[in-house]
Amino acid sequence: MTPADLSLTVLRAVRRAVDDGALRVEVPPRVKVERARPGGAGEYASNVALTLARSAGRSALDVAGIIEQRLRDAPGIRRVEITGPGFLNFTLQRDAGGELVRTVLAAGSAYGHGTALAGTTVRFAEAAEPRAVVVAETVVRLLRSQGADAGFGGGGERMYVRPGAYDVEGLGADAARWALLRAAPHDRPLDGPPLLVQHERNPLFRVRYAYSRVRRLLVNGEQLGVTPAPHAAPGAPAHEAAAHNAPAHDAPIEATALLGVLGDHPVVLLAAARHRAPDRVARHLEATADALLAFQHTVLPLGDEKPSAAHRSRLALAEAAGTVLAGGLSVLGISAPDRI
Repeated sequence: MTPADLSLTVLRAVRRAVDDGALRVEVPPRVKVERARPGGAGEYASNVALTLARSAGRSALDVAGIIEQRLRDAPGIRRVEITGPGFLNFTLQRDAGGELVRTVLAAGSAYGHGTALAGTTVRFAEAAEPRAVVVAETVVRLLRSQGADAGFGGGGERMYVRPGAYDVEGLGADAARWALLRAAPHDRPLDGPPLLVQHERNPLFRVRYAYSRVRRLLVNGEQLGVTPAPHAAPGAPAHEAAAHNAPAHDAPIEATALLGVLGDHPVVLLAAARHRAPDRVARHLEATADALLAFQHTVLPLGDEKPSAAHRSRLALAEAAGTVLAGGLSVLGISAPDRI
């Protein structure tokens, strides 16, 4: 992870805190990180919490704590410490990308599931309005994915949504569900017909197409003798790649962006469960698809290029992205086709 990568990672954490409502500030255009001073903690440091404290109306230590919570599982960061009046100090991981990819592939569709809400019991009142039914069923799955005991029962919590038709007959189940779940529950559902168009402007098509591209990359990789193997981080600098017998990746920006969204997935699922907001999952799937589609062209050998350990690690990263896409779509009750 480079200082620029770390800066983007911290900026994403600030943005998540704002999206979650934990911080009420304007997200800065960039976050400055610099080498920690001699005798200081960690390898890098940032004063972002101090710069945001006044506009947030909170102490810098409070702001630092909020940001630190959203950096605990960030790929590439081994430890975050808060020092002094609110400085964030970072110790970086080695082979962070490879470790994240291994974690995703080992967990499969359960990646991002956890026990943060264990011991919590949630019951929803039975609903008749079509959109309320779809949203409530999805939220129950989200809550269960985080360890909560969730279900339906008389006198339970009511799911307040802006009404919308569940047009399975006209749109098919997948597009009908996306139309109701992609918009925030209090917003008007998406128009259905555009979701049937196979075009990059259609976010549902983009997400499902990205998953199908992963499946095709795996097939093509097998034909070329390239199998997924998360060795060095796919965007590792040359000295780290060499330590893992893999050449440096020639497109670190795309790899870093993809690793970032994969690392965000558990946080997104938990926030979606807590806030009863399936639209957060849908938006995250769009971000994952966009990052994967930008990265896909670097995965397999081109022309006379020989297969290498770097190609195997990139293919493993692509497979991890497909795992996240399929798992997220499953939570929303939407299929992930191998071919489109």
